[in-house]
Amino acid sequence: MKRATLAVLAVLLAPAAGSPQQAATPEEMHRRHRDPEAMIRALEDPARDAYQKPDEVVAALSLRRGDVVADIGAGTGYFALRFARAVGDTGRVYAVDISPEMVRHMNRRIRDEGVGNVVTVLADPDDPLLPEASVDWFVIVDTWHHIEDREGYLRRMKNMLRPGGHIVHIDFQKREMPVGPPVSEKVARDDLVRQMAAAGFHLEREHDFLEYQYFLVFGPG
Repeated sequence: MKRATLAVLAVLLAPAAGSPQQAATPEEMHRRHRDPEAMIRALEDPARDAYQKPDEVVAALSLRRGDVVADIGAGTGYFALRFARAVGDTGRVYAVDISPEMVRHMNRRIRDEGVGNVVTVLADPDDPLLPEASVDWFVIVDTWHHIEDREGYLRRMKNMLRPGGHIVHIDFQKREMPVGPPVSEKVARDDLVRQMAAAGFHLEREHDFLEYQYFLVFGPG
């Protein structure tokens, strides 16, 4: 995984108010990476909700009270805090990122909002650093294309899943769009399905309500 924060490209996707933001150039991506405050503002821009549909995504997952969710590339906690509400006090959310700035930001949010079931994890680029057999759901939003050793990352996640656990991928369709990274950096849906199959996961469900992203739920076997 590149040593930019796992959330970097999610930042680039936050639309300007009223309309999607144009895909950022590499120069703009680099500039935002150097400015954590700019990244945080972009990730938390309320206009992002229009295409990311976070509440609909959480509802589609049908998380249960007591579930343990690992949000890979959690960024500012955009999804992690929503997952925390869904799994309740008996559940847990691991908010995983490789950016110290993002983890500090999430720690402040968790403290200020009085959230008791989110644990932040400052991870390695190639390892979420979670215990074995500890996770019911890995959720990876706009992040998989950052990970360089995908085979190794999948192997580690497989060891960290509880029996019957799932891996959820939400990422940008591999075509020209007004949001997202350059086409050359995207992972095509069919390529991802093949990667997952090679690692021992099959596609259980697919949701199609996101305009720019595929939303795939994988189970073991």
